[in-house]
Amino acid sequence: MERLTGPAAAAVDPAVPVDPAVPVDPAVPVDPAAPVDPAAFREVLGAFASGITVVAAVADDGRPAGLACQSFASLSLDPPLVLLCVGKGSSSWPKVRAAGRFGVSILAEEQRAVCEALGRRGEDKFAGVDWEVSPHGAVRVGGALATVDCALEEVHEAGDHYLVTARVLELSARDGGSPLLYYRSDYATGAFG
Repeated sequence: MERLTGPAAAAVDPAVPVDPAVPVDPAVPVDPAAPVDPAAFREVLGAFASGITVVAAVADDGRPAGLACQSFASLSLDPPLVLLCVGKGSSSWPKVRAAGRFGVSILAEEQRAVCEALGRRGEDKFAGVDWEVSPHGAVRVGGALATVDCALEEVHEAGDHYLVTARVLELSARDGGSPLLYYRSDYATGAFG
């Protein structure tokens, strides 16, 4: 693994002296068209373990619509906001977006089959998945570590994804359990105290 030097190292560890032999000119423009190898991008960012969620709503036809999502995070305490990123190619996202309210269920380590069901294409992703509709109209997956009921705030285009912000309406979490994780392009679990 390459060791950080110069300003990058100082940004990570202030005790690391800045190497004046590595000049950084903030006036030098960043070339947005500079090539980044997609395989390297996936490999490097795959070193960041993430939890897996299900984002789901009641569609216009009264059936649940949803998708597996690993790009989810808290955004703001005041007001309470979360963010998620959804691929533009998702066939379920337009249904969730149209509903305006949705649930985010944070999956437990024993819910790999739920993730696989919601991660595939098809009309009946919820067959065999335990779910309920909350008082806010959000779909919650049974057995999840936690659920977050949300109201859609904003959707922004961001490359091949949508960056979505949502207002938190209600939160709940179960006692115990460990999260289902995604790490280096595979499922993972961890021991948490």
